[in-house]
Amino acid sequence: MNGKNRKDIFIGAHVEIVLKEDQRTGILTEGYVERILTNSSHHLHGIKVRLEDGQVGRVKRVLHED
Repeated sequence: MNGKNRKDIFIGAHVEIVLKEDQRTGILTEGYVERILTNSSHHLHGIKVRLEDGQVGRVKRVLHED
């Protein structure tokens, strides 16, 4: 699942984000959502979130663990 729709993301969700400084390289950072920062229901570049470790970036993938 991509991270462009706010309805797909929730507090505690396991996600991969791209940090501002990694946008050129596309390096992804994995973590758990602490707070959703984007208010709109959809964002072309991904919903902006803060991870539990304090890092902020746009969601590129919502991970599902089986």
